[in-house]
Amino acid sequence: MGIKVRGVQASKASLDAFISDVQGRRAPRAVQSASIIIGSEAAIITPVDTSFLLNSQFRELMVNGTRITGRVGYSAEYAVYVHNMPGKLKGKPRAHFGKTRAGKEFGGGSLTGNYWDPHGEPQFLTKGAQNAIESVHQVVLKEMSK
Repeated sequence: MGIKVRGVQASKASLDAFISDVQGRRAPRAVQSASIIIGSEAAIITPVDTSFLLNSQFRELMVNGTRITGRVGYSAEYAVYVHNMPGKLKGKPRAHFGKTRAGKEFGGGSLTGNYWDPHGEPQFLTKGAQNAIESVHQVVLKEMSK
C-alpha cells in the first residue's frame, strides 16, 4: 500500500523562491543597510580638519557565491595612521611641533582650531561599529523578515 504525498513540488518551489529572495535581495540589502549605519556612526566621530578624511569614506558590498560581505573604510592614505593615533593631543591647539635652536618653528601644526575637534576620536571606525551594534542587529532583523 503506497502513501501519496501531495504538494511536494509546490513546497520545493516555494522554498527555492524563498532562498533565492534571501540570497538575491534580502541579505544584500541587510548588509548594505548595516554598512550605512556603521559608516554614519563612524562619520560622527571622524576627526575633521579639511574634511578630506571624512569625505574619503567608502562602503563596498561584495557577493561571492553565497557569501555577502560589506566593508566600510577610508581611502585617504593617512586614514590608518589617524585611526590608530592615541589621541593625546585631543583639544590642544594645532600649533607647530617645536622650534629649532635658531628659534624657527617647524612641523605639522596648521595653527587653526584644535586637534581632534569638535567630536573626533581615536579608533573612530572601530568605535563607530561598536556604537552601531544594536542598530545593525535591528536593521538586519527587519530586512531579513520583509
